[in-house]
Amino acid sequence: MSFSFGIVGLPNVGKSTLFNALSSAHAEASNYPFCTINPNVGVVEVPDERLKAIQKIIGSPKAVPTIIEFHDIAGLVKGASKGEGLGNQFLGNIRNVDAIVHVVRCFSDENVTHVSGKVDPKSDIEIVQAELILADLATVEKQLEKAKTAAKGGDKNILKEVENLAEIKNQLEKGGGRDMRSHVSLLSAKPVLYLANVDETGPAPYGARAGNKDQVAIIEEIAKKESATVVSLCAQIESEVKELSPDDAGEFLESMGQKERGLNRFIRSSYDLLNLITFFTANKKECRAWTLKKGSTSYEAAGKIHTDMQRGFISAEVVHHNDLTSTGDYHKLKEKGQLHLEGRDYIVQDGDLILFRFNV
Repeated sequence: MSFSFGIVGLPNVGKSTLFNALSSAHAEASNYPFCTINPNVGVVEVPDERLKAIQKIIGSPKAVPTIIEFHDIAGLVKGASKGEGLGNQFLGNIRNVDAIVHVVRCFSDENVTHVSGKVDPKSDIEIVQAELILADLATVEKQLEKAKTAAKGGDKNILKEVENLAEIKNQLEKGGGRDMRSHVSLLSAKPVLYLANVDETGPAPYGARAGNKDQVAIIEEIAKKESATVVSLCAQIESEVKELSPDDAGEFLESMGQKERGLNRFIRSSYDLLNLITFFTANKKECRAWTLKKGSTSYEAAGKIHTDMQRGFISAEVVHHNDLTSTGDYHKLKEKGQLHLEGRDYIVQDGDLILFRFNV
């Protein structure tokens, strides 16, 4: 099971450019290079240098990274909740993802018309947010009417549902909020990462020149109020870098004062957005990274690998990546008793290397 992110925003903000740039965001020794599930869905690897380090120490012939999905969702326009533009198709696609990457235009380009006629991050964000809230409001109102009809029978559970839906409707009418939690799948309550799409003269990672600093600051202020994350990068440059050889790309990034592509930061930030962690397994066949929700147990981690492993779970032999790399030898850790044996209730930590023991 992979986690999915919808790339959203107004038309001509750089969503498709970003999506195309992701096509080269795969690790060098990968079994999961970026691949297209359909024309607008791609599978991308999560960059993690720990995987290579573990592979080298264990001596696995191949390394398999963990993955996430990115969906390039058609540009939203004002009135989408009422069917404008692609309307229901757009909103339906957002409903099916775990989180939203909201691309906000901060670059100026006379050849790329802005749908509103000018670069205005605050207005752009408000348009998208308003359409999501209006779509949620329409959904909740339908649910509420059905619940009210069913509540005429006096069922206490249904009466409670009417009360909850009425409260959600009230919050949405006041502008919503991502702190809302209910059985209703709310578009406006999904986790959001704002991606400020800057131009080549914008803020880091493309130089600290004046460029788009003011626009990015506006997005950061909005994100701060929502406890959301902001990543700034130039999608056009990232798209161009993917066409370079590894050596040329490295030289280009170095000339920009960067150790890695902005896309790597973006992918990791997207991964962190859902409070995900990575644990590892390794043997003489392969070293693999796995995605897990923070706070999950070793029993749940075993189920990520195989249901038989979870069903027959006995114990988990655990060593953290930091201990392994500092020693550089798995067997020495074992001899020193630095590996710890855990039961099914052990809370897996980000960076754990786990050997599961189980009955077939």
